[in-house]
This record gives sequence, C-alpha cells and structure tokens, in this order.
Amino acid sequence: MAQHWTIDQVPDLTGKTAIITGANSGLGYETAKGLGRKGAYVVMACRDVAKGAEAAAMLQREYLAGSFVVEALDLADLGSVRQFATTFVQRFTALDILCNNAGVMHLPMRQTADGFEMQFGTNHLGHFALTGLLLPVILRTPQARVVTMSSVLHRSGKIDFADLQGRTSYNSQRAYGQSKLANLLFAYELQRKFEAHGIAAISVAAHPGYAATNLQLAGPQMAGSRLRTGMMTVANRVLAQSAARGALPIIYAATAPDVQGGEYFGPDGFMEMRGSPAKVHSSARSYDRVVAEQLWRVSEELTGVQYETILDRTPRGAPLA
Repeated sequence: MAQHWTIDQVPDLTGKTAIITGANSGLGYETAKGLGRKGAYVVMACRDVAKGAEAAAMLQREYLAGSFVVEALDLADLGSVRQFATTFVQRFTALDILCNNAGVMHLPMRQTADGFEMQFGTNHLGHFALTGLLLPVILRTPQARVVTMSSVLHRSGKIDFADLQGRTSYNSQRAYGQSKLANLLFAYELQRKFEAHGIAAISVAAHPGYAATNLQLAGPQMAGSRLRTGMMTVANRVLAQSAARGALPIIYAATAPDVQGGEYFGPDGFMEMRGSPAKVHSSARSYDRVVAEQLWRVSEELTGVQYETILDRTPRGAPLA
C-alpha cells in the first residue's frame, strides 16, 4: 500500500454501481462524494429522504461525472430493508460496491421497529439483512465488494448471547461496542462464506478513527445531557479529524486494487485515531470463528434472512480465481 494515500488515487469508477447506507451526512456523504467524483452511480440509501435529496443535489452539482440517487432505507425496520433490497434487485443487474456505513452510537435504551435494541438492531442486524437480501445482485457482479464499517471501540465489545438486546442490563457504551464487534465478526464470516462457495466477491471492513460527525452528538442529545453534548462538541473540534479524512479507509477498502477479502482498514496514526488509510488488525475476539458462527445463526433467526438458501439458489458471476 502506498503511503499517504489520498482521494485522488481512487480509480475510475465509470459504469460501477454503489450503495452507501447513511449517505446524507458525515462519513456516508464523504464516501458518496469520493465514489461519485470518479464516475460511480451512487445509490444513497437514507432514512431521511428529504435530507438525502438535498445532499444528492449538492453532490450532483459539484461532480457531474457521477450520478447520485436517493432511496429510502431505515435499517431499524426490517420491512424497510426488505422493500429497499427487493426494489434494487428488480431494477439493477449489478452491485459493485456495498458500503454498510450507517449507524447509531451511545443511544439511551431504544428499540427498533422489530423490537431489537437500537444499536445492535441498526448497526448489525439491519446491515446483515440488507447484505443477505442483496446477494442475488452481488453474486451476479464480478469482483463485487462488501465493505462494513466498524469502530476502534469494537475492542471494548463482547457478544452477550444471553442478553443481546440489553433487556436485563443496558449500558449504551457496552451496547455500541457489541454492535461494532458484531460488524467485524459479520465481515470476516461473510468472506469465509464467499470463499467456501467459490464466489469472487470479497468482504472487508474499515473504521474511520476519530472523525467529527453528528454520530457522537446524537446519544447525549437524546439523553438530554447538555454536559455530554458540550464535551463531545469540543472533542470533535479539538481532537477529531474531519469526516472527509475519516471516510478515506472505507473508500480505500471499496476501491483500491490491492485490497484482499477479510482485510480491515483504518487510519495509520497514533492509536488509529487519525491518519492515512492502512491495513490494521482488530481485536482477538473479532477473529473468533466459533462466536462468528453462533452470531451468524442468531442473526439469521432474528432477521429471517437465510444466507445459505440465497447462496445456493443464485447464479454466479465470475468464478473465484
């Protein structure tokens, strides 16, 4: 990997189709910008369609080479996930890049439309279901990539199978760490399944380091904590890198020619908090195959999305080299 990789090194993406979840702001918006400026057709999958449309209009005016369209997707509602995926699979013949980017962080106890703890349900289960339901078009696309966003805070995470939904004991930071660890367990297990089925698609993961976005403010604001909101606002201004810099690892993972399945990318600076994209290593827990397999089974049961059935029935694109 070249040192100090920049957005200018993204290859030409003309003719490529990408989905980015949570693309109306923050890291998702910057990822959409990075792909669209090189000619990609970017589907901005957003819960707030109005805000998504405003963001898409700004991007389209600035980057005429790409195309930016907005589609409704609420990852906290499996009905919305199914509707989005069904529509996409019917309309598109290829999906070159899927960026599982959207997420929520350190929220007070909330539940999704399906009764899941909001952070686990949105950050992990929503993306697990989305990726599985998009498999028919992913598998038709030679060299497709699935990029799942995690966080340095996955290192504090542990999958609590006895209380996945935090109903017995809820802690917002513990729940966030669990969801981000789940993202990595999912990304690595998906790569193993691609390899086991001889599929040329690859699954990788990325994290932004400490990037200044609205993500850090949502939890304190929902909890009504003016102190925590103020502290996070100051920290974002003083300690964090920009959202544009934070998006570089996911853009690298989505586009760089040397990326291999099962890899993980983040900033190369101190404690991976800021810097240029580099291949990094996640926690020992994230590589635990027994936990990954158990999480996979539970996720299929909770979402109703059965990967093996889809993998066995879907025609392939190019075979695995």
